[in-house]
Amino acid sequence: MSFTLHGLSVSDGIAIGNALLMSHATLEVSHLTVGPRMVEKEIARFDQAVAAVRQELAAIREATESAPAELSAFIDIHAMFLEDPELIEKPRDIIRTRRCNAEWALVQQMEQLVGQFEAFDDPYLRERKYDVRQVVERVIKELLGHPGRAVMKAGKGLKEEMLIVVAHDLSPADVISFKEHRFASFITDVGGATSHTAILARSLAIPAVVGLAHARALIRDGETLIVDGLRGVVIVDPDERVLEEYRLRKNQIELEASKLKRLKDARSQTIDGIDVNLYANIELPVDIPEALEGGAEGVGLFRTEFLFLDRGDMPDEQEQFEAYKKVVKGMGGRPVTIRTFDLGNDKDLHPDADFHDRVKTNPALGRRAIRLSLAEPQMFQTQLRAILRASRFGPVKLLIPMLAHAHEIDQTLSALEQAKASLASEKIAFDERIEVGGMIEIPAAALAIGLFLRRLDFLSIGTNDLIQYALAIDRSDEQVASLYDPLHPAVLMLLAHTITSAEKAGVPVSVCGEMAGDPKLTRLFLGMGLRTFSMHPSQILKVKNRVLKADVSELAPAVRRMLRLEEPGKLQEALEKLNA
Repeated sequence: MSFTLHGLSVSDGIAIGNALLMSHATLEVSHLTVGPRMVEKEIARFDQAVAAVRQELAAIREATESAPAELSAFIDIHAMFLEDPELIEKPRDIIRTRRCNAEWALVQQMEQLVGQFEAFDDPYLRERKYDVRQVVERVIKELLGHPGRAVMKAGKGLKEEMLIVVAHDLSPADVISFKEHRFASFITDVGGATSHTAILARSLAIPAVVGLAHARALIRDGETLIVDGLRGVVIVDPDERVLEEYRLRKNQIELEASKLKRLKDARSQTIDGIDVNLYANIELPVDIPEALEGGAEGVGLFRTEFLFLDRGDMPDEQEQFEAYKKVVKGMGGRPVTIRTFDLGNDKDLHPDADFHDRVKTNPALGRRAIRLSLAEPQMFQTQLRAILRASRFGPVKLLIPMLAHAHEIDQTLSALEQAKASLASEKIAFDERIEVGGMIEIPAAALAIGLFLRRLDFLSIGTNDLIQYALAIDRSDEQVASLYDPLHPAVLMLLAHTITSAEKAGVPVSVCGEMAGDPKLTRLFLGMGLRTFSMHPSQILKVKNRVLKADVSELAPAVRRMLRLEEPGKLQEALEKLNA
């Protein structure tokens, strides 16, 4: 019988294939009593299982060089949990005091830790409960004599590229196996927009739907599935009519992707001869090949905070310098905009990191981004010096996140001069004329744009946070996700005001948030006057295709009329006419 499941779309595309149920160790273990003489032996058995999992994770860590960069960081998180006394020491105490088997003791402690994570307000921290469960599951597999990752083998007559993995959850170690196989897609019962599975799905560029609740219990092995990563829908046992419809849609998507590749070397210019810059957003040096393959004309946003995450120490100046240099040299003379790190919001610090405790609760409104940098001058100097040193290897621009006050710019420029002076005294070369720009992602900055235009060389609009702050919506909270509206009249007014003001002042402006990579909004931005877009590399050719077919002389008056509208329905209609 055919039925449909609805979840959270985390990676676009359509996959058609057969279900492969991924086995996982049950966490409902038996409670056994051990004799007094067997207690220490039970503890030793527990220690051996933990040691075996540590070795397994270390081996997997070594195998992640060619895998997406996020994978090794996630493995490190699991290895970190295996060093946590709360997870490793407490079960030993339970075994001693309650004289129970290791499996039961470990699960009891796990439930307590999961409860602590569920109490967190921050969505990212809440989802770390899945990491705890995954680590415990690996240890239990070892205790039960079933170590290692779940075996995923195609059934008789089925090819791997026809298989869709169905799991309750997937650990980073499990997902690494996707690099060794050619599965069509995966779906999971749990997970959110910031879950590991979501992040990994996007990095592996395969369709995926998470948060389906009971998919694994409802779907049978080998059953035909359609995964619609565009709408967050999974169709189980579809009839021939639905199958044919999705086959056509899948072929159309693949054909369009193939056609887009031909645009890689085409000049990004509108029909009426206006040049448009299309840059890439990156997070780590390993993202450069993908950016170049996508036809990026430069890096519009290098999010340096990803160098700082999931580690107990902060990278020193040399380590940062090497990472920045690798990006600058890798782009071969194309401009690279490096943003000073934006820590303290959804990108949280490792609990053991310096000044972790000084980033308070409700970090989206607290000491984060430039506020944290200015409060930690030594750390800020280290990053500024590293960026300046990298500027001798190619065109580098410095971008300051989350500006709201003029004095933040003044203090940043003063810190930059201090870093320049220290390098000059050491006779270390750097670009003395490095340009400094600011992120416009707080409504106050957009409304008081003159303060920033007078002090900065360029602006970059971060639409993700701008929308979040303008509408008072936590964009990572699934309960209010439907209210996150890029087409809200207030958001459009802030965008138009910033772009127009920058144009009048002769200050370059770009958009680097998710809106920049949405092809449906390309013509809207062109009509507003935007000439520089920065986005995920996978979106560049899609946006370029829209640019090549756009006529700004026609779009500009249409967009001006659109910006006078206030009703959501009429705004949506106007956008559809713009893209017709």
